[in-house]
Amino acid sequence: MRHLFRSVTGKLTFLLCVLLLTACSTSDVSLYAKNEPKFDLQSFFTGPLTAHGILKNRSGEVTRYFNATLEGRWKGGVGILAEKFVFDDGEIQHRTWIMTPNEQGEYSATANDVVGSGDIKMSGNALFMNYVLQVPYDGDLIEVNVDDRMYMVKEGVVINESVMKKFGVEVGYLSIVIEKASQ
Repeated sequence: MRHLFRSVTGKLTFLLCVLLLTACSTSDVSLYAKNEPKFDLQSFFTGPLTAHGILKNRSGEVTRYFNATLEGRWKGGVGILAEKFVFDDGEIQHRTWIMTPNEQGEYSATANDVVGSGDIKMSGNALFMNYVLQVPYDGDLIEVNVDDRMYMVKEGVVINESVMKKFGVEVGYLSIVIEKASQ
């Protein structure tokens, strides 16, 4: 019996270690440094864009669909990106991002429904940003942590994947295709 207990305890310890290591690991945006086309924040988020996406719950079930129009402009290195989302149930949401450069040439971003700001990290064709978003839930607003990852898959087309967490638990997923509007 003692041998069985040690065997089970050893396996549980190993499994716990693996889970902790994978929970702590996250891909680094620098892994995409050599990927093309290069993601140029100011170039991509200038002028009109369209977006189409889905929102999934923590079980992976699609709960909402949406289409959006975006309009970006820059002045003095500061970018403003106005977004209008139209959901399948008719709800309309607006978000306005303000992207501000720092001394290192990187950007931080905030919006009307973002708590504080998020640091934008770019490398190659990728852009990563983490921030806290206020979302309506059950007649109230809750704050969720968002891990945003954007990948330019060809000139003028970006795929955005987001994971939303509350208390460290994944509660939702967002997938969006963003395209530069034809001019």
